[in-house]
Amino acid sequence: MANKDDIISAQLEVIRAMTEKNMKSVGADLFGAPSLSNKSEEIKEEAKKETQAEEMAEKAEKEDIEALKKELSEYIGLEKVKSEVSSLINLATVYALRLKNDLPTPEMSLHLVFSGNPGTGKTMIARFMARVYHSLDLLSKGQLVEVDRSSLVAGYVGQTAQKTMKALESALGGVLFIDEAYALTSKSENDYGLEAVETILKYMEDHRDDIVVIIAGYSDLMKDFIDSNPGLQSRFNKYIDFEDYTPEEMLEIFKTNCRKGQYELDADAEATLLSYFCEKALDSADFGNARGVRNTFEKILSAQANRIAHMTNVSKDDLVRLTKEDAENGVK
Repeated sequence: MANKDDIISAQLEVIRAMTEKNMKSVGADLFGAPSLSNKSEEIKEEAKKETQAEEMAEKAEKEDIEALKKELSEYIGLEKVKSEVSSLINLATVYALRLKNDLPTPEMSLHLVFSGNPGTGKTMIARFMARVYHSLDLLSKGQLVEVDRSSLVAGYVGQTAQKTMKALESALGGVLFIDEAYALTSKSENDYGLEAVETILKYMEDHRDDIVVIIAGYSDLMKDFIDSNPGLQSRFNKYIDFEDYTPEEMLEIFKTNCRKGQYELDADAEATLLSYFCEKALDSADFGNARGVRNTFEKILSAQANRIAHMTNVSKDDLVRLTKEDAENGVK
C-alpha cells in the first residue's frame, strides 16, 4: 500500500498542473502586467516558444486525407460543422488535383469565417484545416498561429503594421487564426486596428498561394466585421457556424477527459453531471461549452482530492473513481 500522503500529493500535483495555465490567466487579469523583474524571463520564454513553433512547422508531415476525414468524423458533436468541413475538404482536394494536372482552376478562396459562441471547437477545427491544406500541398508548412487584437495592434503610429507583419510572417506557409477579429475595427478615433486589417489584407494578396487566414468570433459581430470593409467581403466568402454543444455532448466531452486521465465516473455522478449540463446549456455562451466542461472537470478532480485527503487507506481504485459526492461538490 502506498503511503497516503504521497498518493494525495501526487493527486494534487496532477490538479495543479492542469489548472496552472488557467491560474496564470486569472493572475494577469487580477494584478495586471507582470513586474519588470519578470519581464526578461518572459521575453526569453516567448522567444523560446516561437523558435519551437518554427521548428515544429518545419517538421510538419503531410497526412493521409482519408485518415483526416476519419478523425473529423470522430469529433464529438459539431455535426453541421463536420458536414461543411467535409465538403470543403472535397472541394480543396479536387482543386489541388487540377493544379497538379495543369488544368485551369477557378478562383477559390481558402480563407474562412468561423462564427459561434466560445468553446464550440473553432480553434480545434482551424488547426485541423491547417493540416488538411498542408496535406493537399495548398500550404507549405501547415502550422497554426493564433492571435487576437492584442497580438496585432500597438499604441503608436507605425507600430501596428510591424506587429501585425511579425504575426503574418510567422503564419506564412500555414494558417493565421484571428480570434474575436471584430475587435480590430474599434470606432475609437485614435485606434490602429484598421491599420492591422489593411496590413493583413495586403499580405493575403501578396502571399495568396501560401497563407490562409481564418477569422472567428460571435456570429452577429462577425457579420458586421466583414461588412465593414470591401476587402474583407471579397476575401472571406465561406462561413461555418458552430452551434453550442448539447448537454449530452458536454457529458461525452467530460467522459472523454475521464478516459484520457484514467478516471472512472460513477453512474450516479454521471446523472448529476447531465442534470448540471442541462442547466448550463440554457446559457452556453456564458458557460463556455467545451471550455466550461474542462473547468468543471478540474473542479471535480479538486473535490475528489479533498475527499481522499480524509481517507485512512487510499487504493488505486480510490484514485481513479469520481463519485456523486465529487460531482456535487465540484459543481457547487
